[in-house]
Amino acid sequence: MAHLARLARIDLSDAELDHLAPQLAVIVESVAKVSEVADDDVPPTSHPLPVTNVFRDDIVVPGLTAEEALSGAPDVDRRRFSVPRILGEEQ
Repeated sequence: MAHLARLARIDLSDAELDHLAPQLAVIVESVAKVSEVADDDVPPTSHPLPVTNVFRDDIVVPGLTAEEALSGAPDVDRRRFSVPRILGEEQ
């Protein structure tokens, strides 16, 4: 544990090392158990359950015309939305 702390450049006291060492041992034992269970006939997976994407059909529908899109605009300038300037001349 002290060696790992030095590699990670973490300054741990002796009491912290004594507290963390058993926790690290449990982690290492758990990884070893998982390694024992994994066999060559078990394919590696990223999820425990199969994941499938649900796609909807891509149906082309007509969009709004420029006139329809601008019909509710408070101010229009040359077939575009006209909005007040928010930046000063220095920008």
